Order: sequence, then C-alpha cells, then structure tokens
Amino acid sequence: MTEEQFNSAIKLILQGDKSGLRQIYDAYLPYIYQIVLGIVSRKEDAEDITSEFFIKLWQSVASYKEGNGHKGYLATIARNMALDFLRKNRREVLESFSKEDDDEIPVVEPVSKDNTEEEVTTNIALNEALKTLNEKERIIIDMKVLSDMTFQEISKTLGIPMGTVTWRYQQAIKKLRRCGYYDEA
Repeated sequence: MTEEQFNSAIKLILQGDKSGLRQIYDAYLPYIYQIVLGIVSRKEDAEDITSEFFIKLWQSVASYKEGNGHKGYLATIARNMALDFLRKNRREVLESFSKEDDDEIPVVEPVSKDNTEEEVTTNIALNEALKTLNEKERIIIDMKVLSDMTFQEISKTLGIPMGTVTWRYQQAIKKLRRCGYYDEA
C-alpha cells in the first residue's frame, strides 16, 4: 500500500467509512501480526492483540499525521500495544513460559501441505539459529526481514538511532550465518 493509498483509506475512516479500515486490514494484517508476535512470542496473544490493533486504529485515526510514514505509524501502535500487554500480563506470561520448555523460542513456521522430514529439519535449524539472537536483535530481524521495514522505519518505530539498528541487524546476521542459516545474496 502506497502512502497515497493509505492516506485515502485514512480519509475514508475519518468519514466513518469502514471500507478504509478494510483496505488497511487487508494490506497490513500479516505485518502487524509479525510485529506483535515478535514481541509477545505467543500465537494466541499475538492474534488477540492484532485484532485489538484494528479497533484501536479505528478509534485513534485522528492522531495520524500525513507524511511521517504510515508503516512506522502502524508499527509503533502495534509495538506499544504488545509492550502494554506484556506489562499488564507479565505474571501470567511468565507462568505460562515456565510451564513450557525454557529452551524453546516460539517462531512463526511456514504453513505447508505436509510436514516432510526436510521441513522439520529446516524448522529445527531455524529455531536453533534464532536462539543465538538476543531479544533486541530478534525484534530488528523480524521487522527487517518479515515486515520488510527499512532501517529508518525501524529506527523511528523503536525510538533508537539508525546506527544502532544497523549494528544490531549486522550482529544478528553474523550470528545466523555462523549457524549456517542466513545467506545474503
């Protein structure tokens, strides 16, 4: 979705037309979900927060300022909602993680028609590679690779200098390469 398309959708929402929200929902559902999942790490919680995100967007659309980059705006709302969720539910989340295997890091796995041995092996390798990343590196990798954000958008969204974003990204890529997982062309 281009800036112009997004701005048109926002104008529709401001007029009370839900088709504007539908356009944004269709274009950015996976994007928002990936951001939230990267923070909360639990599929069920990420789904709930993502649903709430679009309700919040509808209610707070008047605060959007054109020209500041809509993807960063959306990512900031999603990130803040996910962090708020973690703060409010820290005890519940910690209890549920303590019941699970502490070494497992939840990951979005590709949906496939059948689970072949090769896919299982690939997913195990991915989990092992991602375990080498710290939380800050993992969030940046999620935003860059899965959400296709620019370093500048990530910098704005996270509120950290772009140099820090690029450094953490490079460190994460080095770790993934050492695991034999990431090969940049």
